[in-house]
Amino acid sequence: MAKTTRRRTTPSRWAAAERHLRRVDPHLKTIIDRVGPCLLEPRPDRFGTLVRAIIGQQISSKAAASIHRRLVEVGGEPHHPARLIELGEPVLRGVGLSGVKARYVLNLSEAVASGNVPLDAIDDSWTDEAIIKSLVSIKGVGVWTAEMFLIFALNRPDVLPSGDLGVRAGIRDRYALAELPRPGECPPLAEIWRPFRSIASWYLWRGADTRLGQGPVIAAEKVDSTSSR
Repeated sequence: MAKTTRRRTTPSRWAAAERHLRRVDPHLKTIIDRVGPCLLEPRPDRFGTLVRAIIGQQISSKAAASIHRRLVEVGGEPHHPARLIELGEPVLRGVGLSGVKARYVLNLSEAVASGNVPLDAIDDSWTDEAIIKSLVSIKGVGVWTAEMFLIFALNRPDVLPSGDLGVRAGIRDRYALAELPRPGECPPLAEIWRPFRSIASWYLWRGADTRLGQGPVIAAEKVDSTSSR
C-alpha cells in the first residue's frame, strides 16, 4: 500500500496577530476563518509603494490598477524617481493621472531623488509618527498615503488608517452602526485590536473582497483606495 504523505503547512508570520484578533473579536474571527492566514509581506519597492498609493487616492482600486499598469508600460518597473522626472507631467497625464496627481508623483520623485525624504534610510529606529511626519512634508502625500506606506511597505503592525473608507465600512459592520463612523470615531472602536490594528485592517479589506463567496484571496495587493483627504 502506498504511503500517503501529510502536507506541512507553514505557520503564518502573523500567527500571533491572528490568535489575538480571534480571541478579542468574534466578528474578525469569522473573517479570519473565511480569508485564511494574513498574507501581508513587506514590499521592497518603497518608492513604488508610494507612487501606487498616490495613484489610488480617491479612486477605485480597479481604476488605480489600470493607471498603474499604463505607467509601468511607459516607465518600467520598479519605479525610479529619475525616470518619472524624465517622463514629466504630460506623459504622466497621458497614462490617466490627473494634472494634480501627476504633480504629486513628481513632487514625490523630486523629494526622494534629492534625498530630502530618505526612504531607504528608514529603519526600525524610526517611529511611525516620525515616518508620517517625513512623508507628509511632500505635497500630495497625506496621512492616508503615509499609512499605506507603513502597512504595505514596512508592515508596521499597529497602524489604523481611520480615514480609509474600507476600514470605516468594516468598523460600521463590526458594530452594526447605522452610518459610517467618522475618522475620529474609529480609534476608540478599534482599541481592542491593539497591537495589531494593521492586521485587523488587512482583514477588513480582505473580508470585503470575500463577502460575496469568492473564496480565500491569494494576494495582498488590493486596497480600498479611498482617501479622506
